[in-house]
Amino acid sequence: MKTLATFILTLFLITPLYAQMADAPDRTEGEGPYERLIIRGGTMIDGTGSPAVGPVDIVIEGNRIVQIQNVGYPGVPINESRRPQAGEGDIELDASGKYILPGFFDMHAHTGGNAQGTVPEYVYKLWLAHGITSIREPGSGNGMEWTLRHKERSEKNEITAPRIFSYVNFGQGVRGGINSPDQAREWVQMIHRNGADGIKFFGARPEIWEAALDEANQLGVGSMAHHAQPRVVYANVEHTARMGLKGMTHWYGLPEALFTDRIIQNYPLDYNYSDEQHRFEEAGKLWKQAAEPGSERWNELMEQLLDLDFEINPTFTIYEASRDLMRERRAEWHERYTLPSLWNFFSPDRRAHGSYWFDWGTEQEIAWKENYRIWMQFINEYKNRGGRVTLGSDAGYIYKLYGFAYIREMELFREAGFHPLEIFQSASIKAAEVLGVDDQLGTIEVGKLADLVILDENPQKNLKVLYGTGAIHVNEHNEAVRIGGVRYTIKDGIIFDAKQLLKDVEDYVKQVKEETGFKITQPGLDY
Repeated sequence: MKTLATFILTLFLITPLYAQMADAPDRTEGEGPYERLIIRGGTMIDGTGSPAVGPVDIVIEGNRIVQIQNVGYPGVPINESRRPQAGEGDIELDASGKYILPGFFDMHAHTGGNAQGTVPEYVYKLWLAHGITSIREPGSGNGMEWTLRHKERSEKNEITAPRIFSYVNFGQGVRGGINSPDQAREWVQMIHRNGADGIKFFGARPEIWEAALDEANQLGVGSMAHHAQPRVVYANVEHTARMGLKGMTHWYGLPEALFTDRIIQNYPLDYNYSDEQHRFEEAGKLWKQAAEPGSERWNELMEQLLDLDFEINPTFTIYEASRDLMRERRAEWHERYTLPSLWNFFSPDRRAHGSYWFDWGTEQEIAWKENYRIWMQFINEYKNRGGRVTLGSDAGYIYKLYGFAYIREMELFREAGFHPLEIFQSASIKAAEVLGVDDQLGTIEVGKLADLVILDENPQKNLKVLYGTGAIHVNEHNEAVRIGGVRYTIKDGIIFDAKQLLKDVEDYVKQVKEETGFKITQPGLDY
């Protein structure tokens, strides 16, 4: 990645913010796929919700799993007679003592862009280094053509990147926006012809919502929505789910659907949506305006969404700085892995989306903590009653770094009440079901594609071992050391050294800093 350092600096300084990102370079990382690969002796968490099983040997031919063989019992020697035998030319990967999970799906994963000063190689490597083998790209912010080109190149493994599912912003490319039902249908037909997987909505007039969703559902085009405040009064989650929307991201539109004594949130009279502090501060008070947990209205809405098999992708992580700004600013990975341009994008600036730290204090954080308490209760109960909940990070904003933010989302699911096995379900099979690829991906099963995550530690006991920076452990010599970090990410039978991918990113960031003389400082301070 070192050769990109000077290029990205020039790109960030001279390129307009709306310009398209550079293309990802040809793949030089990863080994395989192999004619026959045998992963030996790991403990498997298969993504179905089943508890861990092991030791197992997993046989992969090309990019498909062809055999999973239990080869013994914990704590006793492996029964060699039960093991799949290696033939001439077969490759063996020793996973003794390691844990094997299905590849993760980040269901809200922006590739970044010129506003953040990122290039795709930087983002893709951070994702793969954290076990993310598939992403849903909501909005296709670098343009539909760019995203679909990278989707195709990733499918062919021509680039080092997760699988890409492209959900295009509704109306993207239409000058003046979409203003009629017929126009909505034509646009949906166009993106379908071009190979898009779905649509990301922010809001529209009801008749336009209805036409677009009807056309999408007839064509098998997916749909998700961020029910933005300027349009949520037209249609909240209850309305759009009934219209045929397949899922939502974040939580906007949920509390609004739970209002019983108002139809519009209690905006202060000086509120301006374009003021980012207004937008996020008042959003932190929304759940307190909604119907109480367990109330008649709460249960009525939940039952409707359950009956419609509606997906919720909460992205707890992206709002976390709202309840603890210092924690997110001081996250230990920023020093090594956050680009200078991305750090500047995170910092307080009235012109930058998600950079709302103009007068953020204790009162705002306390309100957001209460917001989280109710929000998490809804999501956990929705899961417990059979609802489909998926993991997404929305990284690249609000001090959230690609890959690292996804693992933090797992921790927040745990805080919400999910068992680790339920978290891994949401990270794999639940997402695969939403994207319609559960026959190919989402679990470790014979016949499925070989997308796997391998690490040295048990992630059920401590999710922090999934972070690239690992978890702190005091060893027998009373020394503080780091354990964990994904060891290998396997996509399509190709083995990526996750730690080397992180090292590539670290070297890249270090070189950019050396060339620019940049060092991370805290807002208003020189250190």
